[in-house]
Amino acid sequence: MRAVVQRTDQASVTVDGQIIAGIKQGLTVFLGIGQGDTEQDAIYLAEKIVNLRIFPDEAGKMNLSLKDVQGDILVISQFTLFGDCRKGRRPGFDGAAPPLEAKALYEKFSELCRQMGVNALCGQFQAEMLVHLTNHGPVTMLLDSKRTF
Repeated sequence: MRAVVQRTDQASVTVDGQIIAGIKQGLTVFLGIGQGDTEQDAIYLAEKIVNLRIFPDEAGKMNLSLKDVQGDILVISQFTLFGDCRKGRRPGFDGAAPPLEAKALYEKFSELCRQMGVNALCGQFQAEMLVHLTNHGPVTMLLDSKRTF
């Protein structure tokens, strides 16, 4: 399971011209589910992301977590995080999990964040979405449940 995590001042997702979810201060998480990912991967990433200390304290040092600042999380499903561009010019997506498996783990990840006390909103799985956000910092982190980076 892979995530691109951005510290955002605001973010929203639109489907078919309608805003379906939006947050103010918090994290926007683009989440990709890979072949062989399990609930353990979702647990690892949810705990890591909710407790990641990337918000500034009173001294301006990145020392506070999402929970510390009482921020929200916007989770966007993004199978393209498993795009393989090493060969040729067209990405291959064989590393992405099949849609039914991916949806279940995407929903599990979001639910785990909620269980940890975070307001977690979601995009629409398998929809073409427009994501609008203001990345503060900019702060962007790459996470992988297999710890490949």
